[in-house]
Amino acid sequence: MLVYSGVKTDFLHSVEGGTLAEEIRQTIIDKLGRRTSESEFKSWENSLTSMYVVMNDAHIPGNAGVAIEYNIPQTAKRVDFIVSGYDGQNQPSIVIIELKQWESLTAVEGVDAIVETYTGGAMRRVVHPSYQAWSYAQLIKDYNSTVQDREIQIRPCAYLHNYERHEDDPIDQSWYSEYLEEAPAFTKKDNNRLREYIKTSIVFGDDKEVLYFVENGKIRPSKSLQDSISKMLNHNPEFIMIDEQKVVYEEVLRLSSLCQKDRNKRTIICQGGPGTGKTVIAVNLLAELTQRNQLVQYVSKNSAPRQVYLKKLKGSFKKSSVDNMFKSSGSFVDAPENMAGTLLVDEAHRLNEKSGLFHNQGENQIKEIISASLCSVFFIDEDQRVTMDDIGSVDQIKRWAREEGSQIYEMELVSQFRCNGSNGYLAWLDDVLQIRETANYDLEGIDFDIRICDTPSEVRDIIVEKNRTTNRARILAGYCWDWDKKVANNTNHHDIKIGNFEMSWNLNGGEPFAVSDTSVNEIGCIHTSQGLEFDYVGVIIGEDIRFEDGKVVTDFTKRAQTDQSLRGIKKLNNENPEQAKKRADEIIRNTYRTLLSRGMKGCYIYCVDSELERYLKDRLKSYHAGKV
Repeated sequence: MLVYSGVKTDFLHSVEGGTLAEEIRQTIIDKLGRRTSESEFKSWENSLTSMYVVMNDAHIPGNAGVAIEYNIPQTAKRVDFIVSGYDGQNQPSIVIIELKQWESLTAVEGVDAIVETYTGGAMRRVVHPSYQAWSYAQLIKDYNSTVQDREIQIRPCAYLHNYERHEDDPIDQSWYSEYLEEAPAFTKKDNNRLREYIKTSIVFGDDKEVLYFVENGKIRPSKSLQDSISKMLNHNPEFIMIDEQKVVYEEVLRLSSLCQKDRNKRTIICQGGPGTGKTVIAVNLLAELTQRNQLVQYVSKNSAPRQVYLKKLKGSFKKSSVDNMFKSSGSFVDAPENMAGTLLVDEAHRLNEKSGLFHNQGENQIKEIISASLCSVFFIDEDQRVTMDDIGSVDQIKRWAREEGSQIYEMELVSQFRCNGSNGYLAWLDDVLQIRETANYDLEGIDFDIRICDTPSEVRDIIVEKNRTTNRARILAGYCWDWDKKVANNTNHHDIKIGNFEMSWNLNGGEPFAVSDTSVNEIGCIHTSQGLEFDYVGVIIGEDIRFEDGKVVTDFTKRAQTDQSLRGIKKLNNENPEQAKKRADEIIRNTYRTLLSRGMKGCYIYCVDSELERYLKDRLKSYHAGKV
């Protein structure tokens, strides 16, 4: 959908008359039913005035098409400004321009295509504007069949019209070069350069014809995108399915294909505990359904699983259009109904009610995901809800599916491929953490290396040694130590201190914690490890869980002040202490159950509370005696 479209002369006249921003505001009310904030309105006025200066050139054809706020079909992404026409060989062509109000930014080294700038009332990490422009162009190329069939050329760029560029500027750092080559970034004094960039692609006007082709193109994944993800997945041992994983995969394929034929909504709920292969199935479905010409996306609330599985798919590839297939659960607030063929929601227990930086957007993420897709697949483990904001549950998914008129299907994954294939270890964790009583009082007959260590240094030594060969061992901890953002990239600042033991929380930079070569020297928390697996984990249990009077007890007052998992618990405690204690108790126990089940071959534990250490050692006596 185009919020505004015209030819260049229309655009210039509307800006000169001071009416264009108001036209856009009214169109958004009429077409989208939402009102524009005053700050957004002023940003349009500012940006469009800057674009007027650029476009006011006699060599840019007067009948070249101009589009503003182009909503990429079947997505919630919007391109700020498009110029359309024909190039010197009479090939259809568009230039897409990402407009930014930014006046400064900070380069972020070690993280792909990320910068830091002041936006939304605070300093935030966002994607480099060249990456954003390139990714939007790639999204159009990958999913718009008319662009593919008519071979419409797309040239992306960014225009930071308030930004003063200097020598060795942060925006031009070498690690952004790939994206700058694909989508140049023009700044305040680059009007002439941007004009020349447009004129190389738009030699002849089109009277909006190319805009029409783009806006009305049928949505389907391109052959190149299908080939890319197929090659990435092919023979990758990380994503080989076995046993019931294959059964669930085939059934989801059948139901998803049926949705595309009869256009009826279907919601699939797949329950499974840690290590049952939920993500493996999701990634395989992502590839196969794309091959079947569906618009399909992998969705998660937590960024860590998206980053890690995308990295595992891409391998050494840095720049890939597959990036656009991995989405945050907050991406569907304004998404059109049935925009996607299938949405694959991993870690569905972590979904939030509201979206956005301030949790004030949308109505409910479950509802929005079901609304935005013909087929919605939720992979869920209710025992892994670990924050106050986690609202993902089977009952909630069913409720919203019924409200959206979606048929409900339920599946279950039982076989455990983590902890050396032992469901008994998970049952033992439930029993030992007193989450629920099970028959697994001890670990007799279970082939899993578990030890209770006397010091955190002992945990570190074991993990460092285990990590040497495969880089698949990590130290994790309960969130009982503050994480200072001001020194989040300083490896010499140690957040976690226990006696003479000191280590840092995982640094806020570089590759994801789960795959970085240096992460063994840092400690991860629930947010950087949930949904992921390692060969071995060391777990430091903090003061938020103790052993007193024969019982495992929790204490939410011992959690770090910087931990957002229990945001709102103090208010709830003042209003309803019993409910607050019950909710916090569930979150803390689930957190440690999740951390302690990240390892496939072994787990090494240190407890800050000496009584809890004694209790765990006692529970393991018969197990270790049998292994001698």
